[in-house]
Amino acid sequence: MGRTGVDIYPLEHGVGLEEVQTFQKFLGGSATNVAVAAARYGRRTALVTRTGQDPFGRYVRLEAERLGVDPTFITAGEGPPTPVTFCEVFPPDDFPLYFYRYPTAPDLQITAADLPLEAIRDAEVFWATVTGLSQEPSRAAHAAAWEARARRRHTILDLDYRPMFWADPAEASTEVGKALEHVTVAVGNREECEVAVGETDPQRAADALLERGLELAVVKQGPKGVLAATADERVEVPPHPVDVVNGLGAGDAFGGALVHGLLAGWGLRRILEFANVAGALVAGRLECSTAMPDEAEIEQALASRDSGRKS
Repeated sequence: MGRTGVDIYPLEHGVGLEEVQTFQKFLGGSATNVAVAAARYGRRTALVTRTGQDPFGRYVRLEAERLGVDPTFITAGEGPPTPVTFCEVFPPDDFPLYFYRYPTAPDLQITAADLPLEAIRDAEVFWATVTGLSQEPSRAAHAAAWEARARRRHTILDLDYRPMFWADPAEASTEVGKALEHVTVAVGNREECEVAVGETDPQRAADALLERGLELAVVKQGPKGVLAATADERVEVPPHPVDVVNGLGAGDAFGGALVHGLLAGWGLRRILEFANVAGALVAGRLECSTAMPDEAEIEQALASRDSGRKS
């Protein structure tokens, strides 16, 4: 449940948007990308979101369906147009984002009355993002969704803090704090953990998340890899090396792989290693949604890495 739209990415890299001549459009939005990523592993996924009544909205619905996501709960509403997002590409680590979703976006206009509560309650995984808490009525709709879930296992919150969507970090911290009382898994980087629980140290951030009653805390540490913690287990895995083209979709690829691993019942280390490789593979490509790997590609990358270590 959450953000959707159209990514319009430059085909010329290393220059600002004012100099770019050619672009390509892709399905985008964090929650949307996670749904697509999970679908690549054969998981049945549906997306609860809203678009404008416009050609880009029709594209979102058609492309989501083409990529394996059930479009039943993708609705088109009166109001603002379907959002577009531009980025600049300065590899390996500078990818400025420009969101055109002001003063609001259709996916933030979802109300509690719009929700497919039975589907949300019964889903093996329910994934939502902090961006969905940045405005009403979306904020209340998320609360209603979590109430229906009743903190069922695999109720996941992507900490996905985007400062441009919030009046100030304090408001975000307050709303994320409330949300953590209703979820069982949280995923975020160190900066997002600071907004959520006031901690940037990965170990302390994981502790603080678990103290809120979560079953699993995942803290991304950039070049140091990723940490995952439960009440009785802690695992850290290093990053998977890749020549970065565009780092923007890596977190969503990680999320879809995390969903797959949780549903498969894998051990924590295997989940993290698999998800890390998924994120790395997408970081080596321009687009997000259509770049998501399948399980065979990830297993091949893992096997090649392990073979290289042995040699």
